[in-house]
Amino acid sequence: MFSFGMFMPDASSAPPFNVSYQSFSISMMPNAEDKLRRDVDNGGKIFLPASALHHLTRLNTVYPMLFKLTNHKTGRQTHCGVLEFEADDGNCYLPYWMMRNLLAEEGTPITVESASLPVATFALFQPQTSEFQEITDQRAMLEQALRHFACLTVGDMIGIRYNEKLYELLVLETRPANAVTVIECDLHTDFAPPADLPLSEVVNNETVEEDDSQDVVVADSNTFVPFVGNGNR
Repeated sequence: MFSFGMFMPDASSAPPFNVSYQSFSISMMPNAEDKLRRDVDNGGKIFLPASALHHLTRLNTVYPMLFKLTNHKTGRQTHCGVLEFEADDGNCYLPYWMMRNLLAEEGTPITVESASLPVATFALFQPQTSEFQEITDQRAMLEQALRHFACLTVGDMIGIRYNEKLYELLVLETRPANAVTVIECDLHTDFAPPADLPLSEVVNNETVEEDDSQDVVVADSNTFVPFVGNGNR
């Protein structure tokens, strides 16, 4: 597979982007269509203002653009990509699950900082309900869902919608670091027992088998085009 490192320059030499914005869930974004809101909530990318793109361009920030989000009031952090630069100036719009992970309320100031993350090789997820096991091909569903994500961060509870039902997955482990990018990578995945599964059933049935982990090839749904305007990724 095409090596991620071959097309992404070293971002460590680029000047940092570090700006504070008021954070809002995507449902609060003016004039956003319902489909757009659903797409954002089902992924791991955010909306930033057009001024952020101008700032990033002046800094010669490399692609893909990755960011660390910090809520300094709670000390919570996560990582993400950017979907569009169409937010109101001074605001950023996040998936609802990301707001929950940051313990942020509507309008909470957060810091958006450029980040350089290693490419993911492994991720361990824990479904929060046993209903997840009813999905026939869990890994195929996960592969499709991760196309809308740019990063994974240990401790995040991500939300994935499948067949009109929302499934929550806790990110228990990622390699080679606790925050990784999942853009254009061969991702080895595994699932821990669902959080609501009785301990006795976990032990007796040996729910987690190392041999059962498989590769998930994650390809970004579209190549990012750095223009302000409507578009899908």
